[in-house]
Amino acid sequence: MMTAETSTKKVPDSGRRKPPAAGKGRPKGALNKENKALRQMILDALEKKGGVDYLVEQADKNPRAFLSLLGRVLPLQVTAENGERLVFEITTAPTQK
Repeated sequence: MMTAETSTKKVPDSGRRKPPAAGKGRPKGALNKENKALRQMILDALEKKGGVDYLVEQADKNPRAFLSLLGRVLPLQVTAENGERLVFEITTAPTQK
């Protein structure tokens, strides 16, 4: 592990004074204003279309798109209370007409 004492990286000094919050940025996982606004618009549109009922309908009509959405919103790794991995199996079947 490299520390400030052992680092050989040289940062040029511009001679200008930096603001007190320079380089801090957003906290990890925080959304910027545009992403937050876009997410809220999507949730509002979902609510207007029927919320959960609409998502169930889309899961039946467009399983590929629904599973893609599901893959984006589920956590990457889920563990059980005892610390072991959980395994999920999702099976889809064509609907009968």
